Amino acid sequence: MNNLKHIEYTPSGVCSKVINFDLSEDGKIYNLKFTGGCPGNLSAISKLLEGQDAKTAAMILSNNTCGPRNTSCADQLSKAILSNLKDQNA
Repeated sequence: MNNLKHIEYTPSGVCSKVINFDLSEDGKIYNLKFTGGCPGNLSAISKLLEGQDAKTAAMILSNNTCGPRNTSCADQLSKAILSNLKDQNA
């Protein structure tokens, strides 16, 4: 595996307090962990995304909402991914 960039993202407007993950040079997601939020759902998302293409994951998760909120933990993860992919390509 190539070098990993560790990301710690503070989401906004959701129950999760922190989203941590590693992003590889070839744009794959590893070691995704949510602190706070719905443990069952977020644990499942973490397992499903391990080793997956970050850009594809972000596109799928973008604009998902939770209850009356205009965002969700998944949507916040997509924002964290896209922001860091832009930084990686800069």
